[in-house]
Amino acid sequence: MSLSADRDTPQICPFYTFLRQLPVKGGVKIYAGGMVVLDGGYAKPAAEATGLVCIGRAEEYVDNSDGSDGDVFVNVRRGIFRYNNSSSDDEITRADIGSDCYLVDDETVAKTNGSGTRSVAGKVFDVDDEGVWVEFYK
Repeated sequence: MSLSADRDTPQICPFYTFLRQLPVKGGVKIYAGGMVVLDGGYAKPAAEATGLVCIGRAEEYVDNSDGSDGDVFVNVRRGIFRYNNSSSDDEITRADIGSDCYLVDDETVAKTNGSGTRSVAGKVFDVDDEGVWVEFYK
């Protein structure tokens, strides 16, 4: 289920970050704390789809739902952040540390590419009872 409000997304190793400002795709809202992808060079919320490049965590809420591509910008931080873990066969475990994980939506990652329907989110840095620590490296 995609975000419908801002999210407090924890970060570890706060000195390992990189902040950039990117143009937002038209017709979308990006919520603070959600995973952000590039689609044709424009930022939008992460979703289950192929061909997306996941670049990090949104640092702010941005509403471009009535705008065109590039009308507004969003600050996106690269680093290591905790997101929700998928369930059942796609649940990420400690055995997956160091492996790629895949986008389910803008707050959830999965172990598999969903039979070729999901883009890579990042690397599994760690797993705990509250979720998956994802390292964004793009």
